[in-house]
Amino acid sequence: MTSTAPRILVVDDDPEIRKLLARYVEGQGFRVLLAASCRELRDQLAAHHVDLVVLDVMLPDGSGLDMCRDLRAERSNVPIILLTALKEDVDRIIGLEIGADDYLGKPFNPRELIARVRAVLRRRGETPPPSSEAKAYRFEGFTADPQTRQVVGPDGGDIELTGGEFDLLKTFLDRPGRVLSRDQLLDLTRGHDGDGFDRSIDVLVSRLRRKLGDGGATKLLKTVRNGGYQLAVKVDTENGAAFWPGAGGSRAAGGDDAALVKRGPVRVFLHARAIVPSYLRTEDQGAAGEACRARSRSSHCGVT
Repeated sequence: MTSTAPRILVVDDDPEIRKLLARYVEGQGFRVLLAASCRELRDQLAAHHVDLVVLDVMLPDGSGLDMCRDLRAERSNVPIILLTALKEDVDRIIGLEIGADDYLGKPFNPRELIARVRAVLRRRGETPPPSSEAKAYRFEGFTADPQTRQVVGPDGGDIELTGGEFDLLKTFLDRPGRVLSRDQLLDLTRGHDGDGFDRSIDVLVSRLRRKLGDGGATKLLKTVRNGGYQLAVKVDTENGAAFWPGAGGSRAAGGDDAALVKRGPVRVFLHARAIVPSYLRTEDQGAAGEACRARSRSSHCGVT
């Protein structure tokens, strides 16, 4: 492990989970800090540079959701991955709405956590080659700068976007007029770390619409029934290129469009209690539960 390795702050009140995650995260080449409460989280952020926070929703001296909202209100841009109870959809939705970059349901496989940590850090730190990166995007009076990841509104005011929101906006700006399904958006913003039942794209689109004031005479992001979402306005770039809806979207053939493939079966790691998603049909729940129980027999830790 080098002194330049990303530093991950794990915040969980369960000492066994903290110990397990510290050992596993360090084994993957990261530096680790630990905290068991909101107060300790504050102390660690004040004393160290932190590259990402893994934050449990339930803490002894407060809610991880409240802490996430407070950090964003203080204009802290540290990436946050929430750990939530798998069955509590409301926690995940609220967490994304108030600025979390990702979430993971408990119990979870540590390998999935590491995959999500790397995906979030990659989205935050990736700088595409200058030859293929627009210097700025302009659309309907807005300006988006992919280098500084800032968005300025028609009135000249800054529009605060989280990392996930900006990544989604840039995906649309690179492909105006193209109808993008939820699976395609997951692939383009998270690589292949999302799952086929992930609803975070819907939440992010809703937040983007609200922050961009989308809903007036000009509808920026349109919902296409049984298709997905579409950026339906002209996009200009500072390097001179202009893209119109329906003109093909991406600047170059190939590239990350290779990621636009149909997502295969979803691999789900669940605890021996075989928690089955409620959105499955009744006849599917039994089969899913049995598959979960079979997989849990080979699970390697309590986190699963």
